[in-house]
Amino acid sequence: MLIGIDEVGRGALAGPLVVSCVSLNKKIDGLRDSKKLSSLKRQELYSKIFLNINYCSIGWVWPHEIDNLGLTKATRIAILRALQNSKINHDFKIILDGNINYLKGLNYQVETIIKADDLIDEVSAASIIAKVTRDKYMFELDKYYPLYNFKNNVGYGTKEHIKAIRQLGPTSIHRSLFLKKII
Repeated sequence: MLIGIDEVGRGALAGPLVVSCVSLNKKIDGLRDSKKLSSLKRQELYSKIFLNINYCSIGWVWPHEIDNLGLTKATRIAILRALQNSKINHDFKIILDGNINYLKGLNYQVETIIKADDLIDEVSAASIIAKVTRDKYMFELDKYYPLYNFKNNVGYGTKEHIKAIRQLGPTSIHRSLFLKKII
């Protein structure tokens, strides 16, 4: 069985890093890298994915963990959390988007593929699940921190978001590791 893994939120200034691992039981038309899809299309595919999966699991890493561990170790932790949540065995083949094997040294069959989120359906599905899940979380955070406009920037470093950080200071959901050059 094939498992696709992708993450969302690596470059954000605020919010979690979210990893999804997905195994599909049926081909789904229109899958591709979540960044190349409109919000409406992502939502549509998100629903289709959940109707056509063997399983799906999510791993979260929080801003304070990213600050303490650094981005590479935090990404590995998020992937491991997603895999632990999925209860897969080591006989499955895992495709990771990119060129870094975050599972190196562990007993998994892993292949890294650059642009896998646009080439391999399972990784595309993981990209969409992670993106929609993280975006929903950031939309909720916008209710508590409306001046940072998370409903539009979802924690990424837009001019408006950076201006708000400089004027208001960072919140507890900002990554201090990423803010050193901004503040």
